[in-house]
Order: sequence, then structure tokens, then C-alpha cells
Amino acid sequence: MSGEETNSGRRRFLTAATTTIGAIGTGFLLVPFVSSMQPSAKARAAAAPVRADISKLEPGQMIRVKWRGKPVWVVKRTQENLDMLSKRDSDLADPNSEISDQPSYAKNEDRSRKPEILVLVGICTHLGCSPTYRPDVAPADLGADWQGGFFCPCHGSRFDISGRVFKGMPAPTNLPVPPYRYLSEGEIVIGEDEETA
Repeated sequence: MSGEETNSGRRRFLTAATTTIGAIGTGFLLVPFVSSMQPSAKARAAAAPVRADISKLEPGQMIRVKWRGKPVWVVKRTQENLDMLSKRDSDLADPNSEISDQPSYAKNEDRSRKPEILVLVGICTHLGCSPTYRPDVAPADLGADWQGGFFCPCHGSRFDISGRVFKGMPAPTNLPVPPYRYLSEGEIVIGEDEETA
């Protein structure tokens, strides 16, 4: 074997070894960089679906659940509330939720999977204030035609008991219905449904 063949073999070995070590080193450098682009555990937890126990919810009551940093309301409507829904359609800007992007089960007058249980994101679609739940009928401050619903104290937007906005209000669209599904009769999960799963 000549010296030239020996040097050529060493060069190939050193080139292969250097390339391999360089590739491994590059991998070690890229792992923390790529990992830093992943959401933190706190961010993943904030976007995760949440469960809500609705088993003890009485007619007319509302509970609040936090999902993605937003308040979500779960209201158990009374039969009187349900009976009033179709009577207000002519006063509403979007009675069947056709303007805004809503789950298919929210494109009707009760805007829910089960008529008696309403699930809404509790943020006004005007400027992001949080409306108040006003189930009372004909209170002095809201007038004789008020049949219960949600009132935004920031700019006066009014929503019926299904979260549908009345005509002529500052809020441009109905209150959003988040994705949700029933785990059982007494428990729902907010943040996922059959359409988003």
C-alpha cells in the first residue's frame, strides 16, 4: 500500500467522522431552539378543555367557568324563559345566529344542545366588556319589555336569554357559543365537541 492510498483512506475517515460529529452537534443546538417554539405547560393548560359540573344547577341559576382566560356562563333556563324565545325574533338582529361563526347546534332560537342549558362566552361582542345576567322580568332600570337576558353596562347592549343581540345595539353580533359537549347528564366539557374533536 502506498502512502497516497493511506492518506486518502485517512481523509475519508476523518471527513466522515467530522461530518457525523457536526451533524450530532447541530442536532444538540437545534433541540433547545425548536423546543423554545413550543407553548409552555401553562399555555397548554390555559387552552385545554375544562369540565363543568351542572348537576346541581337549578332553573334560573348561572355558573361561571374559566376557559382560555375567558368567562363562560352556563345557565339553566326556566320553562318561562324557553317559552319567550320565539316571541322576540322580530326584535333581534340575528335570531338564528347566521351572521357570526357558531357551532351548528347554536344556529337556532335556543342556541344550545339541550334547550334548558345555555353555554355562552361571557364577553360582549362590542368592546369586550362582561355583560351581567339579568333574569328578572320588567325591572325598572331595563323597562317593561325586558323578559330576561344579559345586559352590558359598558355601552348598553342587550341580549336575550339565548345571548342573541337586539336590533340597534352597539354589539354587532350575538354572544358566542363555545364548543362544548355533554359527558353525562350532569357534566359538560367546554372547549371541544364532535365538530372540533
